[in-house]
Amino acid sequence: MNVSHISQLAQSFDLESWSTKALAEIETKLDQWIPSNAPANLSEPMKYAVLGGGKRLRSLLVIGAFESGTAGLDPSEMVWRREAALRAACAIELIHAYSLVHDDMPCMDNDVLRRGKPTVHVQFGEAMALLTGDTLQALAFEILTPEPTLIPAQLQAKLCGLIARAAGHNGMAGGQAIDLTSVGLQLNETQLSQMHKLKTGALLEVSVIAGALCAGVSMQALNKLQIFGSALGLAFQVIDDILDVTADSAILGKTAGKDASTDKPTYVSLMGLDAAKHKADVLLVQANQALLDSDLQNSDALVAIALKVVNRSY
Repeated sequence: MNVSHISQLAQSFDLESWSTKALAEIETKLDQWIPSNAPANLSEPMKYAVLGGGKRLRSLLVIGAFESGTAGLDPSEMVWRREAALRAACAIELIHAYSLVHDDMPCMDNDVLRRGKPTVHVQFGEAMALLTGDTLQALAFEILTPEPTLIPAQLQAKLCGLIARAAGHNGMAGGQAIDLTSVGLQLNETQLSQMHKLKTGALLEVSVIAGALCAGVSMQALNKLQIFGSALGLAFQVIDDILDVTADSAILGKTAGKDASTDKPTYVSLMGLDAAKHKADVLLVQANQALLDSDLQNSDALVAIALKVVNRSY
């Protein structure tokens, strides 16, 4: 398998139509589940941070992984399993949004632009931005544990545990800690990959696993999907590093060139632009080989998403 073969596979799937439908459902649920009556007008920065922007890659991965494993499901079982998948997708979006709110603050990356608009702390102040991030994180776990519900308690608990670990010290937050303490240092490729597997990859990987769990796939398929998610998560960060060098702020929707200006280690600074692009292609092949090995019947959306991640220009 090579990138050309993956492109051919993806061409037979209408990713745009599929994404439009899935995103409409996800956006509706996010709008429904983010409260409008939080004290002291806290709802406004919460909605500002989450709604109306972003690629929604993580939530699309949840839905794509879920649909990949739904062949043969009983229609009545499909109802609660799809609700579980939608709740997982929205919860992960809230975790991701909270991390961006905090990452952009002056004590962290000190950024003023996110998704093409002023960051939350610029728009609402630092204290409200901190509270917004805290509240979004807590809300994610509220969404995962609704009452009453047909979703089995065991699945709710499993999703909570997986997402908490992906967001915590052995995942996103731990990776961010490494990132903050690595400014100005020369990391080798192993160290850089480990940082990004935690900081960015963990939440992308758990998106795939959560969707598959909601569908009730076999352990063998789940293991292969974990490999897919891990490779895709790293490929996403490699492309992010490339775009920080090659794209401009208007296209990215965030400040371009920030990594170089703050002396952060990246794949481009470590291995050069061409080698970084090659690494992304290699990771794409690894991800899709894992999908083929999973023997899942409906994985076209995941193939197309992976190709778009590596070919994206923003």
